[in-house]
This record gives sequence, C-alpha cells and structure tokens, in this order.
Amino acid sequence: MKETIYVILVNYNGKAYNQKCLESILGSRVEEELHVIIVDNASTDGSVEELREQWSGRAEVQILALDDNYGFAGGNNEGIKLALTQGAEYILLLNNDTEIKADAIERMIELQKSKGSIVVPKILYADQPDTIWCAGGELSRFIRKSSHTGMDCRDRGQFDDNRRCTFANGCCMLLGRELIQKLGLMDESFFLYYEDNEYSMRAGQENVPIWYCGDAVVYHKVNGATKGNERPDNAYYITRNWLICNRRYLKKKLLLFYVYFFFNRLAWAVIWSAQGKWGMVKAMWKGIKDFRAGKAGKKND
Repeated sequence: MKETIYVILVNYNGKAYNQKCLESILGSRVEEELHVIIVDNASTDGSVEELREQWSGRAEVQILALDDNYGFAGGNNEGIKLALTQGAEYILLLNNDTEIKADAIERMIELQKSKGSIVVPKILYADQPDTIWCAGGELSRFIRKSSHTGMDCRDRGQFDDNRRCTFANGCCMLLGRELIQKLGLMDESFFLYYEDNEYSMRAGQENVPIWYCGDAVVYHKVNGATKGNERPDNAYYITRNWLICNRRYLKKKLLLFYVYFFFNRLAWAVIWSAQGKWGMVKAMWKGIKDFRAGKAGKKND
C-alpha cells in the first residue's frame, strides 16, 4: 500500500494564485499517493466558488471552507487534523502564492526519510527565478531573530547541498506524522506571523532537526498571500508576536532582546513617521500595548 502525502494550502482571498499553485502540485512526480487540502479562511473574493467549480471533480483535491478567518496557524491546523484522520504519513504546508517544481516534493520526502526531520526547500522569487528568497534559514544566537540564508543572491548552485539549519520558513515546510505527534500543531495564538519562528524554536527545544533540501525548488510570489508588509495589520502582528514568541523561549537572554527590540521598533517608528505612515506607527504601538495586556489571537479592531 502506498504512503500518502497531503499538501495543505491555506487560502484567504487568493483567487489570483490558487490555479497555478494547484496545477504545479498535481504535476508532481511522486511515488506516494498525493492529496491536496485547500483550507479557506472565509474568503470574500469568490475564490472558494472558483475552486469548487474547477476542482470539485478531482478526488485528490478537498476544499475545507471555514466559517471565519482562523489565520495562518489555525487554517493549517484544520488541514493537518483532517489529513491525519485520513492517514497522512507526510504533510507539506505550502503557501498558495507558490509554484513548485515537479520533483520538489519527492526530493523533500527522500531527505525527510533519511534525517527524520522537518524539511524546507530552496525558495526562489517567482518574478526573478534566478534569485534566491530563502535557502534555509537560521535563528541568531542571542535574540533568536530569523534570517533567510542566501536572500537576494543570484542562484549559481552555491546552495545546492543539503544541510542542517535552525529555522523552517512556513512558506513551505514538510512534516512527518511522527514529528507532528511529537511537536504538536502550530500555535494559534499568533494568528499571523511568527508561527514558523515559534515552531522552529519548539523543534530546537525538542531536539527535532531542521534540514534544508537544496535540490527541491519552489517559486514564491513573495508577500502575495499577505499583500506585503506595508500594512498596519502586519506591523501589529509582527510587533506583538515577536514579543510573545521571544518571551516564551529566551529566558535569560530576554533582557538583551528587549533592548534590541526597543531600538528596532524606535527606528521603524521614526522611518514611518518621516514617510507619513501614521497607521503603521499606531498599529505597532497597539501591538506592544496588547502584548502587555496579554492579548493574543486575532486582533480586535
């Protein structure tokens, strides 16, 4: 009997991206039985209707329409839970603003089988396919700030070798059933941003390795799903969730992080103020205020 791989796509008003993403997934060359679960976070752009019209006849594609926007973590968790009940051996979390090469999933599964790890691929810019967006990632030593290896470098094969890393970007992340049972689901208190940071830190705490697969390639329409980082909501979630995540894990290094955080946010406040982006400044301060008040999950307007 074949093993099964389930690809989880979380859709929120992603009508412009779903078709190409699905076509690339279903064009994959895999030995495993391939399934796709599209989790819709109460989209309003007609994308669910389009998905049902185009894909409801495909047995390997399931559409799970939620009654509200559960965020990145909540949407993925609903897909993961459904996949596990259907016997998934491997689960690939994938942004719907991506397209993948035909052998990407199989390459990642091969590495996962040999390492028993979380696996992430080489991610290239979709509009600059010779340029790297993320070739694995690292969490800095002291404040555990995530960074993308090779970001904006021309892809000349310098990141083709597999290697161990410390940060798994949520854009594309392969998990095995046993790893999910050990680490648990994603933390829904974040709603948007820093879920992958927290999951990577949790993996490190539980001695679960993260491996980068250099011959698995994904093309990413960067910020397509979140509409860019120049939105007040994004400034809010990044600010609040950064604080929530690091307070949980840094412990003795927390004071050093707070110093860095203060100057980082102050610098952005000055930049946004000079640009007249007062909404960004206001959202950032609300993020700090809500963190201090112990608020998590979806932002209350």
